Amino acid sequence: MSDIVKNKKRRLKISLIVTLSIIALIIIGCGIYLGDYYRADMDSINAFSSMTGIEYIALDDGSIALGDEKASTGFIFYPGGKVEHTAYIPLMASISSRGILCVIAKMPFNLAVFDINAASGLMADFPQITEWYIGGHSLGGSMACSYLASSIDKFKGLILLGSYSTVDLSDTGVDVLSVYGSQDRVLNREKYEECKENLPPDFSEKVIEGGCHAYFGMYGEQDGDGVASITQSEQIKITAEVILEMINK
Repeated sequence: MSDIVKNKKRRLKISLIVTLSIIALIIIGCGIYLGDYYRADMDSINAFSSMTGIEYIALDDGSIALGDEKASTGFIFYPGGKVEHTAYIPLMASISSRGILCVIAKMPFNLAVFDINAASGLMADFPQITEWYIGGHSLGGSMACSYLASSIDKFKGLILLGSYSTVDLSDTGVDVLSVYGSQDRVLNREKYEECKENLPPDFSEKVIEGGCHAYFGMYGEQDGDGVASITQSEQIKITAEVILEMINK
């Protein structure tokens, strides 16, 4: 065998090894990234549940429904990016206790970008609901907006928590409520202000004084967030009251 052929085979072998090594590193990197997420603080949630008597139903896909299944108004909620969906049980329980069926979508790898259309299947599970709202926290809220843009006739309202819409909903006529904490340091304020033009001109905005980005759910502190000057329970209570006011107006 000539040296030219040997060198060619050697280069192909080295190229194959390098390619496989890169693929392996990418797979490992993705696994580490997707496996690193904010887990629900079950101690805090259980403590909250013991005081309020929370009851919920786990759906086949792992999503969670709270409230009266015979209710006529429903709210589908998309969790924040890389946040375990069960972290939002206290907030949704506070809303569902007032006659609203709340459904927290469980997202693949805790990222709503992997199942933007999750609401379709969840609505099908509750055909008795005649009036639907959709929303979410942070990245979840933005993905809820993307779904809403293609299904505007199915919803009466949109609720954003520490979030904004990157799609144009300004001419949809849908009711919109945007809520964020004054101490939120995760929400990109510049982007938030720019994206206001994507919402209907009459959208409602509520700034929770002393609230932060993470306190909409019970999953501990979030990297880069500000320091809240109110308790998590206070922020959840205020948020629930504002959402209920919007739905019941």
